[in-house]
Amino acid sequence: MKIALDVTGGDFAPEINLEGAAAAARELPDDTQICLIGQEDSILPFLEAQNSLQNRFEFVKAEQVIEMGENPTRALSQKRDSSILVGFQLLKEKKASVFCSAGNTGAMHVGAMLTIKAIEGVLRPAIVGFSPKLHGGYGLVLDIGANADCKPEVLVQFGELGSIYCQYVLGINNPKVGLMNMGKEEKKGPVNLQSTYQLLRITRDLNFIGNLEGRDLLNEKADVIVCDGFIGNVILKLAESFYDMLKARGLTDSVIEGFNYEAIGGSPILGLNGNVIICHGSSSGLAIKNSLLMAHKMAQSNIHERIRDVFAR
Repeated sequence: MKIALDVTGGDFAPEINLEGAAAAARELPDDTQICLIGQEDSILPFLEAQNSLQNRFEFVKAEQVIEMGENPTRALSQKRDSSILVGFQLLKEKKASVFCSAGNTGAMHVGAMLTIKAIEGVLRPAIVGFSPKLHGGYGLVLDIGANADCKPEVLVQFGELGSIYCQYVLGINNPKVGLMNMGKEEKKGPVNLQSTYQLLRITRDLNFIGNLEGRDLLNEKADVIVCDGFIGNVILKLAESFYDMLKARGLTDSVIEGFNYEAIGGSPILGLNGNVIICHGSSSGLAIKNSLLMAHKMAQSNIHERIRDVFAR
């Protein structure tokens, strides 16, 4: 198995990304290689210093970098040798099983749609967030930022995508799917969510348990929380702010610690013809390591193929 890592992406590249890659290599199985995408002057000295771990890495040259503030579409068209496009090309040619990057999020999303594209039948791929549960483990929140305005049919697909991920990557049988709303009653919320409720209720192979409220984020009512990218982004960033506040005050809690982005590492994009993980722009070495470990689990489960099979039916 090969996992591709954009070494040039993120606020602290390339040093932190290489640190995370080295830490991950020590934990990943011996038959897993990390493809380091970037420039020779930073990667080759790193490889020379790895000694016994050197064979766990592969260098893939990419001379250009898409900066964090660049316009995604313009940058992708002008920088054909960027680490992001090179990474997606590896996925497209099946030379890597997963591609991870802490680079420009917009460029990652647009680049994915231009190269490996969405799985046939998937209306809009979704970015997944992870919500810790009171009794341990994680649930999924999707979407958390890729799609700010969603029709009911798109939201239903988010429930399907999350349910497949829960089943095959997290090992949750018959995962419970809930719709984030402003009340539990069937007729609550705007017309769009009322329509979504009715579609979720009749969708085959979905264990839909009804509406959720914000207070249900951490409890065991649902394994998959469905919402548009605007709501999902607000939920996760609010939760992260509580983590930051408690940490600044010297307080700790096992559930709140679960909102530390380093603990998960990154956010998968589900619904693409390939496995893609977007890492936090300010990722630490620990976050990069954990994103690579997540990448290995996704590749092992063949999650994008599982999704393709379901949507083909």
